[in-house]
Amino acid sequence: MAGGGRAQGLSRSCILLIVIAGMERFAFKGVASNLVTYLTEVVKMSNSSAAKTVNSWCGFTSIMPLLVAPLADSFWDRYSTILTSSFLYVLGLGAVSSTALLWTWTPPSNTSSSAFLFWSLCLISLGLGAYNPSLQAFGADQLEQDEELPCSKDDKSSKKKSLFFQWWYFGVCSGSLVGVILMSYIQDTFGWVLGFAIPMFAMVISVAFFTCGSRIYSYKPEKTVHGKPFQSILQIIKVTASKFINCRVTLPNDQSDVVELELQEKPLCDQKLGSNEAIDGNPKSDTYLLENAKVVLRLLPIWTMLLMFAVIFQQPATFFTKQGMTMKRNIGSNFKIPPATLQSAITLSIILLMPLYDKVLIPIIQMVTRNSKGITVMQRMGVGMFLSIIAMIIAAVVETKRLEISRKICVLKSETVPLNIFWLLPQYVLLGISDVFTVVGMQEFFYNEVPARMRTMGFALYTSVFGVGSFLSALMISVIEAFTSSEGRESWFSDNMREDGLDKYYWLLALASALSLLLYTILCKCYKSSRCELEHGNYK
Repeated sequence: MAGGGRAQGLSRSCILLIVIAGMERFAFKGVASNLVTYLTEVVKMSNSSAAKTVNSWCGFTSIMPLLVAPLADSFWDRYSTILTSSFLYVLGLGAVSSTALLWTWTPPSNTSSSAFLFWSLCLISLGLGAYNPSLQAFGADQLEQDEELPCSKDDKSSKKKSLFFQWWYFGVCSGSLVGVILMSYIQDTFGWVLGFAIPMFAMVISVAFFTCGSRIYSYKPEKTVHGKPFQSILQIIKVTASKFINCRVTLPNDQSDVVELELQEKPLCDQKLGSNEAIDGNPKSDTYLLENAKVVLRLLPIWTMLLMFAVIFQQPATFFTKQGMTMKRNIGSNFKIPPATLQSAITLSIILLMPLYDKVLIPIIQMVTRNSKGITVMQRMGVGMFLSIIAMIIAAVVETKRLEISRKICVLKSETVPLNIFWLLPQYVLLGISDVFTVVGMQEFFYNEVPARMRTMGFALYTSVFGVGSFLSALMISVIEAFTSSEGRESWFSDNMREDGLDKYYWLLALASALSLLLYTILCKCYKSSRCELEHGNYK
């Protein structure tokens, strides 16, 4: 697209891949958004066990890209990886649907049936582990100007990438919105067999679309991905070990002065380390491998500070949904709002805010900050983290009110309290707004900060934040449950929703997230983009 009119837009292949990504999110959210209800009502798990299961599965799903992406980058091209992983994805969705079909005839046992469901979910995770980062990296490959150093003086490439990531996320959220609203209603009204079968067929159709678009895709030449990350990691370990072995220096007493002079003449550090040659030169050179490793390792402190944001985002699919089940959900005399549909408020707020972000918010910020992008990527992530803290404070206040009403009326036959479910909307909407800032920022940040040949790994780093955050959430639930249920007391996650302590749990999450934001702010002041430093020759 050399023409001026299309240069600022996205190609047909990009648009097709955004649609395919939206269909995949429809399939995933169709299963994941209401899974906690399936586990408590059909599989008969307790609230805490169901929440830990959903968190662990979401964590495993999100962390799989970090394990699979290096192998995919090393041994397969992205097109083949997408096709192979989508087959495993569809197989897993079919297996989950079969459990729902089987349990309509035979009640699930505590062992074999639950184990089959678990392995079916793991199959979905395995397929997603290679599918999502490869699809997004393949979508980014369709951009015309994909420079090795995105922070070049010509900012057009960077703006185009920002546009791609925002519309990619818009497509993903649109699919999620339809999946949450439509599938939770179908599952609650028509049953789980149809509710799990529809996502499977949606995924089959998306694979067909992807295959039909083969002729319009732009396939990156092998040189852009020639640095094989998996082999590079092994090579880095070998190089580092050999350096330690070869650098052993024995200092006899009678030759110490001579050795000191030799060391002065031969610096211990390679003078090319950190220069452009290190990252753009021979991929088999020692400095090249070590520099790539350093680039990734420098991201870990920022990555760690984002974990509490990911923990907060596990709440809508677990405890927020269980809260909604105890609140007044009637619209009219016949219709009841499925609690999981409130998760659509997150994606709906994202869809509505995304165009306003570019057209209204950014121009205002540009005038104030005199920055062409309005705010930096790291500032964008920080704003989202702050908004997620406010969301948890609101959630804690609403839950406190719900508990007060529930204990006053002493409901015996039902846990439903006369508090409208729409009181939960503000926390959902705020999480959606925070998503626009932090998640889109995370995608752009990790994509820009890794070498071009490791772009799939960059997306895997982004998804792994939510993977580890899910595991951290499950661990927090286990630890808190062990402490709060001691001495015969009710756990914070009690099945009796009139005696739980979810309000305290939400306050704890808000406090921990505030601490993470404080440390993140300090790290941002110390952090400098390694790729910008490399461009200007200032990398140290």
